[in-house]
Amino acid sequence: MSGMSKALRLGTRRSRLAMAQSGQVADAVSQVTGRPVELVEITTYGDVSREHLAQIGGTGVFVTALRDALAKGEVDFAVHSLKDLPTTQPEDLVLAAVPVREDPRDVIVARDALKFTDLPRGARIGTGAPRRMAQLNAYARSHGLDIETVPIRGNVDTRIGYVHDGELDAVVLAAAGLSRIGRIDEVTDFLSIDTVLPAPGQGALAIECAADNASLIAALGELDDAFTRVAVTAERSLLAALEAGCSAPVGALADLLADGQIVNEMRLRGVVGTTDGTRMVQLSTTGPVPETHDGAMALGRELAAEMLAQGAAGLMGERAL
Repeated sequence: MSGMSKALRLGTRRSRLAMAQSGQVADAVSQVTGRPVELVEITTYGDVSREHLAQIGGTGVFVTALRDALAKGEVDFAVHSLKDLPTTQPEDLVLAAVPVREDPRDVIVARDALKFTDLPRGARIGTGAPRRMAQLNAYARSHGLDIETVPIRGNVDTRIGYVHDGELDAVVLAAAGLSRIGRIDEVTDFLSIDTVLPAPGQGALAIECAADNASLIAALGELDDAFTRVAVTAERSLLAALEAGCSAPVGALADLLADGQIVNEMRLRGVVGTTDGTRMVQLSTTGPVPETHDGAMALGRELAAEMLAQGAAGLMGERAL
């Protein structure tokens, strides 16, 4: 059996969403490498812990076990939701590919097919993300809506179940996740980016492998989308710079502005706020599309510095319980 036909081992979380994402990547990798890809299911701390994500540290809880398996050589590469990745990259691992991004927006699944703005007074909206709570509460406050955000955890089935059984009026989820598991038709409203900025990297996947595996890095690199990579790099740079001075929930999105068919500018938007939505710092910057990793990093750092100068750090220390 030649080395080229030996199966590549893809490390994945066991959740239905992770398995769906990884299955799609496995097919793509198989096509570019000509080798079969087998999924290796790995249980992470974030999957087994019943604590709220904000309490167990939020970032990294779904990633560490996959990275350990990579480091030990138990798997050849791993697929992560990019928004789960800590902003510091381990030196022995490399993000070999960031494929084309799915819809980055947040969505709601509400009872009676309601839109967000049609929810009744006092509507209970479930989400585990302080970022979503902050922005939904801020939007409600400025538009005279009366809502209550309720912290929840669990997979997609569990969350949507809260609506179906009447415990909650609506839940907030990521469009990309619902799309990848074939349930986008259950969405009752897509939340505008102007209402809720997504988590940095939301809708994008990261394909990671050992930094010393040059041939695999080259093969996986064929799945990389340059525009997606530069966008998420800017978003994650903003997050990293804010994390240094601010522990409040951060939303960010970099999108490309086109003149006809020509993409000529990138806009980066960032938001940070208290979970009750009373205090928000929201800024954006627009400029030429960064042509290098360092350029994208600089764009994120610059906007973060402006946000900190406008008081983002003063929103520190708020954690959703």
